[in-house]
Amino acid sequence: MSMRRALAALLLSVILIAPAAAQQLTGTLEKIKDTNTITFGHRESSIPFAYYDQNQKVVGYSQDFALKVVDALKKDLNLPNLRVKLLPVTAQNRITMVQNGTIDIECGSTTNNAERQKQAAFSVTIFVIGTRLLTKRNSGITNFPDLKGKTVVVTAGTTSETLINKMNQEKHMNMRIISAKDHGESFRTLETGGAVVFMLDDVLLAGERMNAKHPEDYIIVGTQQSREAYGCMFRKDDPDFKKFVNNVFSKVMTSGEADKIYKKWFLSPIPPKGLNMHLPMSKELAADFKHPNDIEDYQ
Repeated sequence: MSMRRALAALLLSVILIAPAAAQQLTGTLEKIKDTNTITFGHRESSIPFAYYDQNQKVVGYSQDFALKVVDALKKDLNLPNLRVKLLPVTAQNRITMVQNGTIDIECGSTTNNAERQKQAAFSVTIFVIGTRLLTKRNSGITNFPDLKGKTVVVTAGTTSETLINKMNQEKHMNMRIISAKDHGESFRTLETGGAVVFMLDDVLLAGERMNAKHPEDYIIVGTQQSREAYGCMFRKDDPDFKKFVNNVFSKVMTSGEADKIYKKWFLSPIPPKGLNMHLPMSKELAADFKHPNDIEDYQ
């Protein structure tokens, strides 16, 4: 009789423990488990981080990091058939789409800074960049002081837009600043003569130049106006999801997988034209891969 009671008690404990384990999930992880779906926000033309290839498939360096999160969710949440929804975002709406729950995580070319940390949360650093200028080789522009009285194009909602407007006001440079909707439109403005320079993160400028009809016609110039870190972005006040993503990225970085992802996108031919950016890894990024850090640690 006592044995039956013991078995009954054990069975009851198993029944009670199972729901408790499920209830441990909170926030975004709980949402993903309940819906069997994760929604990623991606950029459409942030080469080579997140963009459409020749088959209109989302590819890129940041997209490969995002897919590592998918793999981990399938395994750790026991969701082998997890649905992945991909929604395009812009520099202007990406934060809002994270905040209102339209997307669960955005992995593209988003700078993690103090102002944005008030609105969203970020992963550990996945890339380190500097802000410079792309211009035609024969423009005569070599640095930022040369922009006095000139027309500059930036992508709306980027840190470059903030920096160039601040410079314009503080140094009375009388620049005409055009804010384009995305990087592709910004480059076309430069290409067609609508602006003399395109200001953006140097690696993104290298990506736009690589895909130009005549890449040799363009040069990247100017003293870096900032050194910034990219991270994937998700909703604030969700420590469990942040911990999950950071654990995934930390394993990718310290295992050597991140080095392979880097070589794939910066040191090898990439879609759509099979061109190579020939961009060696910076010392700062190599250090972050060895010791993955939040932006607070990096700064």
